[in-house]
Amino acid sequence: MRRLRIFASKPKLKRGQPRRRARPIWRQPTFWSIIFLLVGTAIGLGCLWIWKTGLFQELAGKTRWQFITSSAKYGFAVREVYVKGRIETNKELLLNTLRLKRGTPILAFDPEAALERVTALPWIRTAVIERQLPDVVYLSLVERKPLALWQHKGDFTLIDTSGEIIPLNNFGKYNNLKIVVGWNAPKHASNLLGILAVAPELAKRVKAAVRVGDRRWDIKMDNDLEVYLPELEPVSAWVQLAELLELHDLMEGDVAIVDLRLPGRIILRQSPKTEEGMELKSNRTSKQSNPKSRWDT
Repeated sequence: MRRLRIFASKPKLKRGQPRRRARPIWRQPTFWSIIFLLVGTAIGLGCLWIWKTGLFQELAGKTRWQFITSSAKYGFAVREVYVKGRIETNKELLLNTLRLKRGTPILAFDPEAALERVTALPWIRTAVIERQLPDVVYLSLVERKPLALWQHKGDFTLIDTSGEIIPLNNFGKYNNLKIVVGWNAPKHASNLLGILAVAPELAKRVKAAVRVGDRRWDIKMDNDLEVYLPELEPVSAWVQLAELLELHDLMEGDVAIVDLRLPGRIILRQSPKTEEGMELKSNRTSKQSNPKSRWDT
C-alpha cells in the first residue's frame, strides 16, 4: 500500500533555472485598491463634516462676497437707476425700497428680492427690475390708477380701476373723484364710470352712486337730485336722461327723483315740499305719489 503524502514538498528547481522572487506588497493591485478606498472614504467623511458644520457654506460665502466687492473696483458698481412709469410713487421711498446707493456693487443687488419689496408699495401694480451690467439698474413700473372713493361703514378708501383698495392714509388730492357706496360697489365701479362717460356733461355733475342689491345703481347729482338707473340697459336710460335734460331744466327745479327703472318711462318725483309727482310717458303726464328718497350714504 502506498503512503498518502499530506504535505507535499516544494517542487525542486531544475539546475540553471532562476529562482522567482515574491512581488512587494506595494506592487500588488489589492494594496492600491485598499489605499484608494481609505483615501476616498477619508475625503468623503471630511467633506461631510465640513458641510454639516456649515464651514463650506461660510467659506463659499466669504469667497463670493470678496469677489463681489472686488468687482466694484472694475466698474461693476451702480452708477445709474432708470425708472419708467413712475407717476404717483415717491422717488425717495422707491430708492429706499430698492436699497440702492451710488457705488453699490451691482452684483450684490438682488432683483428678485427688490421686486418683492417694490410691488408691496401702495401705488405699484406690477414691476420689472433688471440689472444691466456693468452699472445700471432698470425699473419698469405699472402704477394703479385711482378711480373713485369707496364709502363703507362711514370710512372712505381710494380704489383703483380694478376695484382694489389703494392703501393710502392721505388721499385728499383725490376728493374730487366720484363716491361709490355699497359692500360690492368697488367691483362694479369701473363699469359704472363707463356708463356715465356716455354723457360726459351729465357725468360731470354726478357726486356719488349707491350699489343697490348688487344689481343696479342709484345716482346722486351735485344738486342732490337722485337718479334710479335700471338693472338692464343702464346706458340707454342714462342717454335718455341726458336728452331729457336738454329739453327740461330738471336740475334747477323741484324734482327730487328721476326714476328710470321702468323701460320706456321716466318718472319724476318732486321734493317732499310738494304733494304730487309727475310721470312722463309719450309726452303725456299723470299724477304719481311721492315716496321718500331711498338714498342712504
